[in-house]
Amino acid sequence: MIWLTWRQFRGSAVMMAAVLVVLAAALALTGPNLASGYAAGIVGCTPDDTCDQFFDQFFDGHQLPFVAVSFVVLALPALVGLFWGAPLITRELEAGTHLLVWNQSITRGRWLAVKLGLVGLAAMAAACVCGLAVTWWSDPLDKSAVLDLALMAPLVFGARGIAPMGYAAFAFVLGVTMGMLVRRTLPAMALTLVVFTAVQFAMPLLVRPHLMPPVTATFELSHVNGGGIHMQGQGGGPVYISMRPGVPGRAGAWVLSSDLLDSSGRTIAGMGEEVPLPISATSGPCAPAGGPPGLDPCWVEINRLGYRQQATYHPLERFWPFQWIETGIYTLLTLGLTWFSFWWIRRRLL
Repeated sequence: MIWLTWRQFRGSAVMMAAVLVVLAAALALTGPNLASGYAAGIVGCTPDDTCDQFFDQFFDGHQLPFVAVSFVVLALPALVGLFWGAPLITRELEAGTHLLVWNQSITRGRWLAVKLGLVGLAAMAAACVCGLAVTWWSDPLDKSAVLDLALMAPLVFGARGIAPMGYAAFAFVLGVTMGMLVRRTLPAMALTLVVFTAVQFAMPLLVRPHLMPPVTATFELSHVNGGGIHMQGQGGGPVYISMRPGVPGRAGAWVLSSDLLDSSGRTIAGMGEEVPLPISATSGPCAPAGGPPGLDPCWVEINRLGYRQQATYHPLERFWPFQWIETGIYTLLTLGLTWFSFWWIRRRLL
């Protein structure tokens, strides 16, 4: 059975191995220069406190490869489910070759166990290697990324660490299960894609925020958590401010909510909402020429009036605990689908 499964699977395995070798070579060649450029930039920006400008320039200069390698890791589990999982059983059922194997003293359970074990382990290994290699390569960019693409952000978290291994195992067994249920390759591939995509969207939206109790705290306002200070129209008027998904002193945190509080502690604006403050934009600290240059006098005035940010967030230190917990959840889902597959093939699949 192992030899037969390898003969059926070796073409896909060789193709996947070739893709991983090319990716690993590209990451190994460019990774050291990326890390040295980041280290040199930190040394240069620290004395004059211009690291924010360096982070923006550094990330902008490498944003395209950053997004590209992240997309590769995110897409790999889905491709495993579509092209390895869904056809694994359906092509046998459509061709009738499963009956030949079952008549050679090979039990249904052993037949399925070998297929799931050999191909499933290969899928997990490929996703794990890909995820860890990209995590190593992108470390300097993760440290300098914009808020929406920070390490804990939903779009990036799933392309780092060991989580892709759990995604790949789940997608593979999901494809196998769908193949058994519908017994046709193309419908099984379509259902696998729909269900896997739905689970991948539900995890960061509904499950991941609750893996650990989030932290809620209040912070003074600055350019880190404030979305800028400006006035609307011409001829003066109040200052307008909006909240950003940032937390002062908590770089890389995953911000679930960022609300603006007034001096009485009442919420007057949520994240992304723009609200006027009773501060003149034509005179005083918030005027274009008001206050000493470089001291952010308008932020000082806003904080003096009692305005604060109330943020609910998960700190960056929870990245690896979240990785292990989420991988464990996908492992449980995979084991559940595996048990169902064995039950189905013994009792329902003819």
